[in-house]
Amino acid sequence: MNSFYVAVAIAFVAIIIITKTAVVVPQQNGFVVQRFGKFSRVLRAGFHILLPFIDKIAYKHTMKEQAIDIAEQICITNDNVQVGVDGVLYMQVLDPERASYGIGNYMFAISQLAQTTLRSEIGKIDLDRTFEERGAINANVVSELDKASDPWGVKVLRYEIKNINPPRDVLSAMEKQMRAEREKRAVILTSEGERDAKINQAEGEKQRVIKESEAKQQQQINEAQGEAAAILAVASATADGMKKIAIAVTTEGGAEAMQLRIAEQYVSEFGHLAKEGNTLVIPANLSDLGSMIALATNIAKGKPAN
Repeated sequence: MNSFYVAVAIAFVAIIIITKTAVVVPQQNGFVVQRFGKFSRVLRAGFHILLPFIDKIAYKHTMKEQAIDIAEQICITNDNVQVGVDGVLYMQVLDPERASYGIGNYMFAISQLAQTTLRSEIGKIDLDRTFEERGAINANVVSELDKASDPWGVKVLRYEIKNINPPRDVLSAMEKQMRAEREKRAVILTSEGERDAKINQAEGEKQRVIKESEAKQQQQINEAQGEAAAILAVASATADGMKKIAIAVTTEGGAEAMQLRIAEQYVSEFGHLAKEGNTLVIPANLSDLGSMIALATNIAKGKPAN
């Protein structure tokens, strides 16, 4: 019976020793082992055996990427406007040893440092630029935090601003400013449209005047060319007629025919002259029709008059 109790006691002690010495580290975790209160080693994922009552797991760290919510805080911009800003920080433990012994609570330290760095970055720019420069602010915060957290074995991956909350009166003023800016852009666009329309209209009128002047010029040129051609045609016809008359006069019987034609024309024109007026001046040698015919004949033949 005593041997049974001894066996149970031994089994109990063995179980305690196993629980103290056998350790299973999950994936993406790091356990810091101390031996007699002093750092010994870091246990990575897997099964490990510790020396009972000598080795002790002092710290357990997850090496996954972690997100820390940064509470909203009041920041003062460069133009002395108070805004409430909150964000989220992403970090990862890379060295469990330094994360255990480099600082007491790295999460608290990083969150506080993120708030102070954010206040400093917001204070460098005006309120209007805080909404535009979010990317630059996030990058600057990450850069400063990464430098500070490197001795702690922690890597700051990124920081994102979630909300920027200006006071209500500032929001009202910003809305009025944006409304005024939109109205100004609308007026500018309207005036530019009217200006372009007037320019197009003036250009069209200019082109119309130019086309009309060109058409009128071409019309005048065509009329002048037509008149010149007509005058040339009349002159050519007259010259041809005169040449034919001259040839006819020099032929046999031509002079007598010309004399008869001149006499007929003379009598016809004199008769018309008598019909057109009541007063008529009669030449002294009107009855001497033969002398008139002889004069015209001599002119036609090119002989000088007597």
